Amino acid sequence: MNLQNHIASHVRTLPRSGIRDFFEIVQSMKEVISLGIGEPDFDTPWNIREAAIYSLESGHTGYTSNLGLPVLRERIAEYVAQHFHVAYDPTSEVIVTVGVSEGIDLALRALVNPGDEVLYHEPCYVSYSPSILLAHGVPVAVPTRAEENFSLTAEALAKKITKASKVLMLNFPCNPTGATQSREELLKIAQLCVEHDLVVLTDEIYSELTYDGHPHVSIASLPGMRERTVFLHGFSKAFAMTGFRIGYACAPAPLTEAMMKVHQYAILCANTMAQHAAIEALENGARDVDRMRKEYELRRNFIVRSFNDLGLECFKPVGAFYVFPRITSTGLTSREFSLGLLEKKQVACVPGPAFGPSGEGFVRCSYATSLDQIKVAMTRIAEFVSENKR
Repeated sequence: MNLQNHIASHVRTLPRSGIRDFFEIVQSMKEVISLGIGEPDFDTPWNIREAAIYSLESGHTGYTSNLGLPVLRERIAEYVAQHFHVAYDPTSEVIVTVGVSEGIDLALRALVNPGDEVLYHEPCYVSYSPSILLAHGVPVAVPTRAEENFSLTAEALAKKITKASKVLMLNFPCNPTGATQSREELLKIAQLCVEHDLVVLTDEIYSELTYDGHPHVSIASLPGMRERTVFLHGFSKAFAMTGFRIGYACAPAPLTEAMMKVHQYAILCANTMAQHAAIEALENGARDVDRMRKEYELRRNFIVRSFNDLGLECFKPVGAFYVFPRITSTGLTSREFSLGLLEKKQVACVPGPAFGPSGEGFVRCSYATSLDQIKVAMTRIAEFVSENKR
């Protein structure tokens, strides 16, 4: 029996994650300094862990509502209103998901018919194009440029819009580049979305992690956008809660209802103990978020300066915890650079094309690791660059 013939064609042809493939190599090696995985090196704050423990001790081990615990949805609505300036009804416009990844999947499956085009900016998070394909949509990448700090421009977007365009996916601050968007450009993009009747999925998981006093602006808060936007957020990055797998989507009631239909049959509800931990994070987590953000900012300043001192052009990202330096001056491809650095210097970074073809010539390095480790890694990178100058 040839099981390959029985696998759905749209799954069989789906590429494996470029990040995960690369890190299977990393895991086979010892004493590697990893600048690769986008996961905070901080432990989840103790009060949040304690809330999860207490929920177990209190016997809160059953299912919750498909939409999530009512109290959590109330806190989410309050948080989004305070920080993003968009009001949602917690009873009908908020759904708790298994991370933002599930929220993206729910939104795409609820919105996309076969053949609908979904626009997204690139380089982008590795799951966007595959998630669109799994929903039987057509991925349409809009390249962004280092010369424009990897921001999406309305001009570039307009060139990719067709009659089949239905959804625009945004992720700012961006993984892998750390790029953000100005209010002025977002207003132009919002106008295009209204003119072409696009629904927007805005993934703002890194929104708390912005630097230099830069204000984060959600497209959902702009005129005419709340009614056509699915706002996606979660707890993994800013609250250092990756393993809890808790996210949420906020959207007008008809969209939330459609997402809930998919969610209730595929997942039922998010983890109950993690939902209780999320309540604590929203109620009492601000101080820890600020503490971690300040540490990330120090690391960012060091790693950006170090790459530029090496002659590897690296723009200073305003958000997230990644840098995306250009490595073309070494004469190596992104994969050659990453594999050579790993094999010869035991430092792991991710080849840029893992985030789409427009990532060639770049590598992604995460500064979600200690400053001491980053300093050692940059010393090794300097040695590698010196040895490979052409």
